[in-house]
Amino acid sequence: MARAALQRRLTWRLAEVTQLVAETPRVRSLVLEVPGWPGHRAGQHMDVRLTAEDGYAAERSYSIASAPDAGEQLTLTVERLDDGEVSPYLTEELRVGDQLELRGPIGGYFVWDLEMGGPLMLIAGGSGICPLMAMLRRRAGASSKVPARLLYSSRSREDIIYREELHRRGAAGSGLEVIHTLTRVQPPDWTGRAGRIDQAMLNDVAWSPTDRPLMYVCGPTTLVEHVADALVNLGHDPERVKTERFGPTGG
Repeated sequence: MARAALQRRLTWRLAEVTQLVAETPRVRSLVLEVPGWPGHRAGQHMDVRLTAEDGYAAERSYSIASAPDAGEQLTLTVERLDDGEVSPYLTEELRVGDQLELRGPIGGYFVWDLEMGGPLMLIAGGSGICPLMAMLRRRAGASSKVPARLLYSSRSREDIIYREELHRRGAAGSGLEVIHTLTRVQPPDWTGRAGRIDQAMLNDVAWSPTDRPLMYVCGPTTLVEHVADALVNLGHDPERVKTERFGPTGG
């Protein structure tokens, strides 16, 4: 039975694009209908395959941004890489009604669900917000009261992915606190933090080690490594710090 379930996850299936959402000038969310989708856990990812007319195929992995309770509907959020093979097509050429080949869900380490509890500390850089957004959407969909904080680093206000949704969820009185930091450009009316995430910032905003939070860190490799080291230096249990990183892959 376990082998059959694994084969279903690793079988390529067709998904239809039902909606396209511009999140930022470089980021687009793809809402997909996936018949026979076996379900996923918040934090998992999947493979996307594009095949050219001459048979050349390119595959990339993308985190699932939608909550597990969305049935056969999935959301992938893609950032355009200028020299990429896949992301320029997904962010600029893909249209509603088109089909994509998908395989997944994949991964069982960087996941969170309600029974795992909290407090929940999520730390993201750039498009590293995507799997963490699935966790926040899962939490909200279940009306969970698990205390949660998100520390999210972006280059500028215009680069904040899911900006309006995060503002809405953070202001809803649900026990979620959203903290932004901008690393390059801070507008005159900016009331959030400025600069890269470092140990001093984490000491200010993260839960105390005595609270034993579950901590999820996702983003570029350098950010993830620095944040994970800083959290351990602050006294957090390394076994409760889960990381997922990405680097240049050709997009």
